[in-house]
Amino acid sequence: MSLLGALLVFLMFVQGANSMIFSLGRTAEERRLLINSTGRKWELTFTTLVTFGGAFFASFPLFYSTSFGGAYWLWMIILFSFVLQAVSYEFQNKLGNLLGAKTFQTFLVINGILGPVLLGGAVATFFTGSNFIIEKGNIVDMAQPVISRWANASNGLDALLDPWNVVFGLAVFFLARVLGGLFIINNVRDDVLESRASVQLVGNAVLFLVLFLTFFVHILLGYGYAYDPETGVAAIVEGKYLQNLLDMWYVALVLLVGVVLLLYGIGRTVVSKTWRGGIWPAGIGTVLAVLALLLCAGWNNTCYYPSNEDLQSSLNIVNSCSSEFTLRTMAWVSLLIPFVLAYIAYAWRAIGKPIDKDEIKHGEAY
Repeated sequence: MSLLGALLVFLMFVQGANSMIFSLGRTAEERRLLINSTGRKWELTFTTLVTFGGAFFASFPLFYSTSFGGAYWLWMIILFSFVLQAVSYEFQNKLGNLLGAKTFQTFLVINGILGPVLLGGAVATFFTGSNFIIEKGNIVDMAQPVISRWANASNGLDALLDPWNVVFGLAVFFLARVLGGLFIINNVRDDVLESRASVQLVGNAVLFLVLFLTFFVHILLGYGYAYDPETGVAAIVEGKYLQNLLDMWYVALVLLVGVVLLLYGIGRTVVSKTWRGGIWPAGIGTVLAVLALLLCAGWNNTCYYPSNEDLQSSLNIVNSCSSEFTLRTMAWVSLLIPFVLAYIAYAWRAIGKPIDKDEIKHGEAY
């Protein structure tokens, strides 16, 4: 699950690039060049998002019913923005388009902003907690057999009222823009667009680092959520996530390597005007860093989905997992991950050749 989440964050470079359609593309031709560059990859992001949700449903059904069911307004807005993305790619230049291409391009920008910010805010609740209550005794209530419920009427939108969730959501947004800029530099053969992407890369990288480090220091020095493996009783522990990294030095090492690779990809791209390969070390670094953060949120007797309303309702990988049969099945399915990664690499290579204005004029294009 952590690997799928890490891959999803990396693949959101599509959203990051789309959020810059109008700031990078000053003409209709430039905007179309940008859209066709990301248009080759958007299915990978959407498919990973759906797979992430499906795997969570199979492996941790109580989390799925609590978060996706209780916080459904937050998730519905996220999914609706991705639906806007799919529709926008397919219909912006179709005959009979009464709204005009610019309207659908605006929809892509909306998805480019809402997708990363809201997904980042949702992931931040793994550390900051959410307002839900779980009452497993309700399963025998024939009138209303609902185990989990939201403690207020916001149905998940209250997550946006926590400033730390917003900080992390904005960090994911600017990370997506960093990766999007690196992808444009790598994939688009246009001197003007490459120059603009390089300029914006610096500002987006600085904002990402400030926001991410602020959130990271906050969770390391603040309180975390643990549970007793013998009794299952949850408790608030000061410095829990810092202790997790100290106990699981291998996870801390993965995090460090990921951060170094990300900074290397950004730094070398900024310094060198001819190097276009920054997306690769930065992308691998993103996957490693996010993987480590998600493992830190769930391993070492940690509640990965804390409840701010009722501490003992907090979810961990023991009390929220599926049956042994389902987990065994998912364990076998997880062995397919290398093949899935190989397919992603193959698909990327098959449709990932650099794009230029001639291809837009003479080939198939959005």
